Amino acid sequence: MERLVRKVDVFDRSWQDQANCLGVDPDLFFPERGASTREAKEVCRGCVVRLECLEYALQNGEKFGIGGGMRERARRRIRRARALARRQGGVASA
Repeated sequence: MERLVRKVDVFDRSWQDQANCLGVDPDLFFPERGASTREAKEVCRGCVVRLECLEYALQNGEKFGIGGGMRERARRRIRRARALARRQGGVASA
């Protein structure tokens, strides 16, 4: 998995203007339980601001939907790994 190296200012959302999902129906990124996330992830694939989006979702504790091309379960794993790394004095990558 790629390492997140770009820090995101949670108050500056100008990066969103470059997102592939701009103008896409937001419901695509919040599928019903058990529904496919394939289409949403396809929109995210190749997006130039995917890492910023993922970092934004991580920093803001987004618990639902697709953010940065990842489901909430994958983001939870990243948050846990980062918390563990902080406790151990290291740095976790995603």
